[in-house]
Amino acid sequence: MVRVPLTAEERRRGERLGALLRSARGGRSMVDVAARAGLSPETLRKIETGRAPTPSFFTIAAVAAALDISLDQLVVACGQDPSVSAPAW
Repeated sequence: MVRVPLTAEERRRGERLGALLRSARGGRSMVDVAARAGLSPETLRKIETGRAPTPSFFTIAAVAAALDISLDQLVVACGQDPSVSAPAW
């Protein structure tokens, strides 16, 4: 199956998601959060850096649970204008 290239907005949304997750992780180590979410640290690193701009719903749900943030918070924050400062988790 051929994957349709992502639009510029989809790539930007992935970058915003990654930045939000990185911010929510705070001082916790990537290894710890990835383990709590049942992911490899490399998968979490790809999401946080925007190199995996369209992670699956279940992956994001697991990361959100590991970070103790709601999916609703992520949806609202990802839809915000990037010039607005990141939320305080």
